[in-house]
Amino acid sequence: MSFPKTRLRRLRYNPIIRELVKETKISVDDLIYPMFVCTGENIRNEISSMPGQYQLSIDNFINECKNVTRKGIKSILIFGIPENKDESGKIACQDNSIVQRAIKEIRKQNLNLLIIADVCNCEYTNHGHCGTIIDGDVDNDLTIQTLANQAVSLVKAGADIIAPSDMMDGRVGLIRTALDNSGFERTPILSYAVKYSSAFYSPFRDAADSTPSFGDRKTYQMDFANSREAFREVEQDLNEGADMIMVKPALSYLDIIYKIKEYTNVPVIAYSVSGEYSMIKAASQNNWIKEMDIVMEITTSIKRAGADIIITYHALDIADRLNNK
Repeated sequence: MSFPKTRLRRLRYNPIIRELVKETKISVDDLIYPMFVCTGENIRNEISSMPGQYQLSIDNFINECKNVTRKGIKSILIFGIPENKDESGKIACQDNSIVQRAIKEIRKQNLNLLIIADVCNCEYTNHGHCGTIIDGDVDNDLTIQTLANQAVSLVKAGADIIAPSDMMDGRVGLIRTALDNSGFERTPILSYAVKYSSAFYSPFRDAADSTPSFGDRKTYQMDFANSREAFREVEQDLNEGADMIMVKPALSYLDIIYKIKEYTNVPVIAYSVSGEYSMIKAASQNNWIKEMDIVMEITTSIKRAGADIIITYHALDIADRLNNK
């Protein structure tokens, strides 16, 4: 009987060899954990559509940040849930707004965390859209003025990175100018450059209380049928001063992550969003899947597609898996 000289299975029999030749590896250093901070005291509201994720008052938020650092995760992305809202989201520009207060408390506690502050108005407007409404639609140029003011306030509070997620045209350039003029020229901008209008965001809107009260976000977020448009968004944001770019969501957009990584030489961040998280949780609770096996496979696929860094609600569980390995 003739046998093949090349046997690909030779490198698969031994688990140590499999680990040695593994092409894509996940580290806790690759992970950013998104968190929701709200007003009040001793609040830990589990988000019904995102089991295991919470709206946290600042005292509990700080306790959870300490837990994050114990697991070896060094970066968090903060979203705020304010007590009051207004027409344009200007409340987010106040130095005592909820995210600014949370950031100051992290600094006061001397926690070794890289703080990424999301910059958008959807959590702060009483209509749930990402900016100022004029004639039934978000006014681009009025909105980016508010975003620039918000960014400066967040950096003053102690944010390390500013992450505009609104998808307004020209917002990176205006934020970059505002930061530079305020003496924050060293602060990087992580742009949500490729953010699709996606059904995967629904649980997040429950978490952040940011569901639009009318219409949708299709006039400013990208059409999920498009890929070439992503290059225009990335090019524009890099030309305006973005230091890193994001693709969001991740799982249904692995092809976009791959293309953008091939196209650019800046760090590419992928956001594994709330809908991706909630689907896994729901299937796991029904015992249809092994949760962490699925999580590790999906996270590895995102890294394999080209993401340098992954924002994921599974970050703490992934850290536990990696640390216990």
